[in-house]
Amino acid sequence: MVSDDVQVAADGAVEAPPAFSLTSGRVRGYHRAAVDTFLAAARTAFESDADDLGAADVRVASFPLVKNGYVVAEVDAALGRVEDALAARARDRVVRSRGAGAWVEQARDDAQVILDHLARPKRHRFARTGVLTFGYRIDEVDHVGTRIARYLRDGEPLTAEQLRAAAFRMQRGGYREEQVDALLDAAVDVILAVR
Repeated sequence: MVSDDVQVAADGAVEAPPAFSLTSGRVRGYHRAAVDTFLAAARTAFESDADDLGAADVRVASFPLVKNGYVVAEVDAALGRVEDALAARARDRVVRSRGAGAWVEQARDDAQVILDHLARPKRHRFARTGVLTFGYRIDEVDHVGTRIARYLRDGEPLTAEQLRAAAFRMQRGGYREEQVDALLDAAVDVILAVR
């Protein structure tokens, strides 16, 4: 007898249920095998206490979009939890080896670098693409940058999840994506460091 949560393939092989909800119709989702493989590697790295995979690796993970794939929002939420766990482990390691003061000092230094960058005048905070090339919409990036600065300087609420979910429309002559993404990643690192 097969339980309700186990599926039987056409060839009679028993398959585990999908780890996440599946998309249907025209909606595309993350490639199931790619996600499963990545999460298995993350679990192995975490459980073995290996340095093979870190929070930054999880943040930049990407998967092909396919029909009948995993629902993107569910996978992204799970990846956020994995990133949080790996960041907490990294913090614990540094605190154990060098002390809490070293961790706080590093987070403070990282925050100051971000604040210095965001102190530039609006519309000039990042390099721009050419007039015929698309980049991130300047006003939207500046708005998020202002929120980051207020978090770091004044303690206004901002979560890693909000930064992970930040999405910008495109415009000709907009901000260069790689520079904006790097600053957002650094801000997420600081938020995770001080949790």
